Amino acid sequence: MNRVVADFKAAATGDQTIRLKDLRGKNVVIYFYPKDSTPGCTTEGRDFSDLHAKFKRANTVILGVSRDSLASHEKFKEKQGFKFDLLSDPDERLCRQFDVIHEKNMYGRKVMGIVRSTFLLDADGKLRAEWRKVKVKGHAEEVLEAVKAL
Repeated sequence: MNRVVADFKAAATGDQTIRLKDLRGKNVVIYFYPKDSTPGCTTEGRDFSDLHAKFKRANTVILGVSRDSLASHEKFKEKQGFKFDLLSDPDERLCRQFDVIHEKNMYGRKVMGIVRSTFLLDADGKLRAEWRKVKVKGHAEEVLEAVKAL
């Protein structure tokens, strides 16, 4: 922990490109989720969105990441009313940088997929906390508490 996370650039909702270095001066929550519009991912996104104002008051940007296309992200964000941006990572560059692609068991067969994970970076870009194999219930609140403790 406490290492500076390497800069990255990724396509985001709202027709933007997000660069990590442009977010210096703010805390950043990056959460990786398996797939747009699935039950767990929808709940997780809604939970972060519901707490968005509290994260914002704590000088924190939330970014959701999956391998879905920008078009899929735009629909998902709009339908759910998310108040933060989603990053598209179809080539798995970000997923590999944060080591979140692992073998998973899907209905009895092994597949490579995103393991639900969240990372908290401080205003200097240092990794301050990480959660792997996240259970959705209560997770956004737990991340907010960690932000407040920075």
